[in-house]
Amino acid sequence: MRFSVAGVQMYLSAIHSNVEAMRSRLDVLMATFPWVEMVVFSELAPQGFFLSKAESLPGPTENAFCEMARKHKIWLLPGSLYEKRDGQIFNTASVINPDGLVVGRYRKMFPFRPYEENVASGDEFLVFDVPEVGRFGVSICYDIWFPETTRTLVAMGAEVLLHPTMTNTMDRNVELAIIRASAAQNQCYIMDINGLGDCGNGHSLIVGPEGYIIHQAGGSSEMIPVELDFERVRHTRRNGIMGLGQPLKSFRDRKVAFDVYRPEVNFGHLNQLGPLEKKSRRAVARGDKPIVDTTEAPETNSTNTK
Repeated sequence: MRFSVAGVQMYLSAIHSNVEAMRSRLDVLMATFPWVEMVVFSELAPQGFFLSKAESLPGPTENAFCEMARKHKIWLLPGSLYEKRDGQIFNTASVINPDGLVVGRYRKMFPFRPYEENVASGDEFLVFDVPEVGRFGVSICYDIWFPETTRTLVAMGAEVLLHPTMTNTMDRNVELAIIRASAAQNQCYIMDINGLGDCGNGHSLIVGPEGYIIHQAGGSSEMIPVELDFERVRHTRRNGIMGLGQPLKSFRDRKVAFDVYRPEVNFGHLNQLGPLEKKSRRAVARGDKPIVDTTEAPETNSTNTK
């Protein structure tokens, strides 16, 4: 009922391939913690976040990770990468088993729009079983801001959510709160692994099925091996969080039909919010002409006096 998973928080480049650096980090991790059975990297870790790096799957990057998983006999989720598929680009995470075989690919359902422009949305959930252990689900970064994604994975039997993230923005603290709340609402473990450098500001978070923090990383490189207790998940779901609330049973037994989820629903007030687009400066949005200062600048010497 216990299973060892390690998250890898590491510095990543958006310009150069990170595959060899990830290989090296994985070799060190497995030499240091040979009991680890699964390893998770952060979102877009292999090639960074430029769409020009997109490749078809299977492809050379995924093949390299299959070889790594086979070498170490581990389950491997090497973050995600941009995938070319049917004339579109998806943000795709591959799940690789200890034989080096891809057992599933998850395509991010909620690209971080309007910033993750020109990335298509996936429409299929992914859960997979580790034999004689339990069931895992996969989501990517912004997906967790939409509770329907986690709730669906849990309804499909997921006991652990693997959640590679690339958050390098100042809303990371809000995201961390959402992760803890999601774990408690769904009584599951969440492995939220963020990158560093170009591809994240760190603070990866491992949360247990009662919402408690198992480990929160800082802002530097870390290897995070933890032992997950699947019986803890099952006990909490049967008996409640701290013997109290049993949210999954209450959701299962609900008498309420949520009309907001009906495909024909009129979103009413939400339709008044305007298009999904990047915020612009007020002057540009109003169509004002920019103010240009035509006064001459005072003479200065060539030395930087800051």
